[in-house]
Amino acid sequence: MKSVFMVALVVVLVAELHYAAAVTCNPEELNACLWSFVGVLPPTPDCCTKLKEQMTCYCDYIKNPNLGVFLDSPAAKKASRKCGVPTPNCKKVNKE
Repeated sequence: MKSVFMVALVVVLVAELHYAAAVTCNPEELNACLWSFVGVLPPTPDCCTKLKEQMTCYCDYIKNPNLGVFLDSPAAKKASRKCGVPTPNCKKVNKE
């Protein structure tokens, strides 16, 4: 019984580590969306995947003046909608 519990615990820990790695904030992950953010091309499947992965970081990106100009643009919001990714309301996010 102990071995089954240990295996289950290891599986949960590995899954948590994988999840934590998936939400590491890295704005370079959104390079696949560059042409969509400036309104030249519709979002690619890779862009949509990256948007979904990086959405928890979106408000931090918006605060950066170099990134916010792109991410808060109408074209970027349109790309998010086409990908089925809701644009978070960063004004409602608690400030620490």
